[in-house]
Amino acid sequence: MSQRIRASYFIETPYPIEQAVDVMAGEQSSGTFTRLASETDDLRANHGAMIEHIERLDSVETPSLPTRPPQEGAAKRRYQRANVTLSWPIANFGPSLPNLLSTVAGNLFELKEFSALKLLDLALPTDFADRYPGPRFGIAGTRRLSGVPDRPLIGTIIKPSVGLSPAATADTVRQLVEGGIDFIKDDELQSNGPHNPLKARVDAVMPIIREHAERTGRQVMYAFNITGDIDEMRDNHDYVAAAGGSCVMVAIQSVGLSGVAHLRRHCQLALHGHRAGWGLFSRSPYIGMSYIAYQKLWRLAGVDHLHVNGLRNKFTEDDASVIASARSCLTPMFDPPTPGCEVMPVFSSGQTADQAVDTYQAIGSTDLIFCAGGGIMAHPGGIGAGVRSLRQAWDAAVAGITLDDYAADHHELAQALEAFR
Repeated sequence: MSQRIRASYFIETPYPIEQAVDVMAGEQSSGTFTRLASETDDLRANHGAMIEHIERLDSVETPSLPTRPPQEGAAKRRYQRANVTLSWPIANFGPSLPNLLSTVAGNLFELKEFSALKLLDLALPTDFADRYPGPRFGIAGTRRLSGVPDRPLIGTIIKPSVGLSPAATADTVRQLVEGGIDFIKDDELQSNGPHNPLKARVDAVMPIIREHAERTGRQVMYAFNITGDIDEMRDNHDYVAAAGGSCVMVAIQSVGLSGVAHLRRHCQLALHGHRAGWGLFSRSPYIGMSYIAYQKLWRLAGVDHLHVNGLRNKFTEDDASVIASARSCLTPMFDPPTPGCEVMPVFSSGQTADQAVDTYQAIGSTDLIFCAGGGIMAHPGGIGAGVRSLRQAWDAAVAGITLDDYAADHHELAQALEAFR
């Protein structure tokens, strides 16, 4: 693979396209607003960003975002859109994720030349894979730890988000493990608050999980939310590990790339990455970062699971974006023999048995965690029936049978379809 970093963008500008992109390339490499004596031709050739590709798109009469257009030509001004690709030599900053982010998603978002700018994708040299260990467990390791060899992991989230005591949390966990759940996670808002401290929660929950594992031979994976300062996360990781846990969770955007990478090097458990805050980058089509680019950063940093939302979810993300996000998590970042850093996509947000067939048909894989809150907890037959309804729905999906046909002989699925459609 090339020793250059490549980044693709969508842009919109009132300036001539080539001029605007040249400013963008200069701002993110060797340039300033005027040429300096020390910025020699050799320096620019060796360290300047290169414009690899420009694909002109449509133009519009009004800017998508506030900008400072040129004064001349106001009467005839239009805002030209394009897809562009820039590249940088890795020698500019080495295989460093924080400095990569400063380069491909730094000051360029503020440049007056642009009325829209969004990072769409990244292609990285294998030096990054040599520097960063990537996921410790990934898909195969998650399956081994959870004892689920081939189907999706059926999961849920402890609710209410905050306010439960450790004892109340443990009571919910007991119902879930007895109901046959594979995966349980803390909410991203529940980490180490005074009403439910992490260590007290571990002490209350893990005996239930261990007893169930001793009885059934399969340990439910519980993702304890250890989001916090670096030393606090390390300490709480060690506490979960000592208690026999198999997974910890962090809100990746809150912790940052360096925090996740540091934790990954210390971590002996599966690392569940919650993307709380991604909407800051994604909600506008005119600024930010696509998930296709975003998820590559966190895979290299070392998470094993990444949230991708879900079909017909409660947020603004459309189904096409959800599926593209899930597929990207399953697509290798590098060619063999370099590890591909594939991770387990986590579907959540308003998921019930009703989305299983559509999800499977769209991604063609069962390598995923399918989390349902109300789809399990609010099932008319109770928690166990809710878990069974999801497994039945996925059995139907893999077998190529419609949910309605499969529900004719599977009562829990029939109840779920009646309740949640």
